[in-house]
Amino acid sequence: MSSNNDNSSKFSSTRRKLLMGMSAIPAISILGSSGLFSTPARAQAPATAAVNTTGLAVTDTEVTVGILHSVTGTMAISETGSVQAEKLAIEQINAMGGVLGRKIKYIQEDGASDWPTFAEKAKKLLVNDKVAAVMGCWTSASRKAVLPVFEQYNGMLYYPTFYEGLEQSKNVIYTGQEATQQILAGLDWVNKTKNAKSFYLIGSDYIWPRTSMKIARKHIEAHLGGKVSGEEYFPLGHTQFNSVINKIKLTKPDVIYAAVVGGSNVAFYKQLKAAGIDLNKQTLLTISVTEDEIDGIGGENFAGAYSCMKYFQSLDNPNNKDFVAAFKKMWGEKTVIGDVTQAAYLGPWLWKLTVEKAGSFDIDKIAAASAGIEFPKAPEGYVKIHPNHHLWSKTRVGQAQLDGQFKVVFETPELIEPDPFPKGYQ
Repeated sequence: MSSNNDNSSKFSSTRRKLLMGMSAIPAISILGSSGLFSTPARAQAPATAAVNTTGLAVTDTEVTVGILHSVTGTMAISETGSVQAEKLAIEQINAMGGVLGRKIKYIQEDGASDWPTFAEKAKKLLVNDKVAAVMGCWTSASRKAVLPVFEQYNGMLYYPTFYEGLEQSKNVIYTGQEATQQILAGLDWVNKTKNAKSFYLIGSDYIWPRTSMKIARKHIEAHLGGKVSGEEYFPLGHTQFNSVINKIKLTKPDVIYAAVVGGSNVAFYKQLKAAGIDLNKQTLLTISVTEDEIDGIGGENFAGAYSCMKYFQSLDNPNNKDFVAAFKKMWGEKTVIGDVTQAAYLGPWLWKLTVEKAGSFDIDKIAAASAGIEFPKAPEGYVKIHPNHHLWSKTRVGQAQLDGQFKVVFETPELIEPDPFPKGYQ
């Protein structure tokens, strides 16, 4: 466990180093806030008794939240950026005067890429530490593990990862995309622009890839008139993909559709290249590789592939330019920012805005006040919380470049309304 009381721990290793086995994360001093947002608020803080009626970790000057991600194990490559983004948001919010006049303090726990550990740490944060909110999880397996804990002890989780949908909870705000916002628009794009009819589906073996591929298969077969020429899944941390790569070479699909996660991405994409599959010629569309993963995979092993996300570091808008500059100032010029990292950054901000709307840190009041919360400073652009606790967002497709960044080649013209329970896809 770590706290920000010592104001010293920061990740300075790149995600490439994480994948090379560097589990130790050196500490460097936390930088001050950027000038991204307005002058700190000076309003007098309301009385603690009025804004904290349920015994949360709120004092006259501080409010404590939890950060719960994997910084060790196979998922560290993906989740490190989420921790960094959440800490940046907290630093910026504190520089503006905090939340209801209180500075945010955080307690960080490591889920260690192990789902029972996530549940154990979530209970500790809610029951022992009595945190006012938790920013955390990445995989759907970790979210499913902690969800009963948050519902039993009435905590609030801000979950940043694109996921399969088919879930809605009073106790969760989903700041990433659900499946219809990511999968359907991306498949429509590749079908139209590449005249794609045959797809080979490959994913890691847990709930998110399997459910996502179920939705993808239904869309391919029932709506695009296409076919699935193969479908395979591999355990988290798997590193031997030569067999499935040989099958892909034999079947020659129009599109490799991939949802491999964590450190397995490094082996998969290196082995694709070693097998002579040129991603500038063979269309590959993934819903799981962001700039964070490319930092470990290597741009030379992923260039030409397409990712379907709502955010890319290369987005050209004032919000994002300020965000990228602040992120690099805090974490180093060599750091990169992926879709989930950006969605994690939204968590503390949406929580702050909701607390201020509710005038309380109480979970029930925050849950009731969440619908309609708007954050116009989001790096991805304007976002708004739907009554189903998901966000309105755009879908984008980016083509990976040699430098590990993406060239945005498609963007939906309008925000897509979240629909976690789509008819015909369940």
